[in-house]
Amino acid sequence: MPLLLASTSRYRRELLERLRLPFHVARPDVDEATLPGEAPAALAARLARLKAAAIAAHHPEAWVIGADQVAEVDGQAIGKPGHRDAAIAQLTAMSGRAIRFHTALCLLREGPLQEGAPAESACHEASDVTTVRFRALSAEEIERYVDAEQPFDCAGSFKSEGLGITLFEGIDSQDPTALIGLPLIALSRLLREARFHLP
Repeated sequence: MPLLLASTSRYRRELLERLRLPFHVARPDVDEATLPGEAPAALAARLARLKAAAIAAHHPEAWVIGADQVAEVDGQAIGKPGHRDAAIAQLTAMSGRAIRFHTALCLLREGPLQEGAPAESACHEASDVTTVRFRALSAEEIERYVDAEQPFDCAGSFKSEGLGITLFEGIDSQDPTALIGLPLIALSRLLREARFHLP
């Protein structure tokens, strides 16, 4: 069964490679803006579905993986910083605090599930919540980290698989890969539900 990852994130691609399934990568073109009053968990779930649907519409023969991650600070969604000043501001706001990261998955197929069958949509979804406990960070530490790793494309302004791990006191999660952006425990379950063979 063809498998597509609706993401150009190299972090998600590297994680998916661990499952040893053949897949291709496609760039989803979706508006990632938060809707009025939308909770962070709901935003992550909606964007995961939107990303999967954007690619599945053009590839009805394939299963498509959509994923999104949103950091939550004081009930508000915090996304990718995009530039140095925003990354410094995000890490300053998170210093000494426990921050929740919502990671959502959607495994979607728009075409027929069997050859000759009518087209039908099949969707499997999952979510993960990871709590990151940041240690108290000085302005100098934050600036040194941001300049060293430039985490501008990461929700929350850090790369836990790299130098970002030094910013934490602890991580509370059921899936160690969730914080990187693709919870493989949940994804493996969804893929098995879709009749992929793992391992």
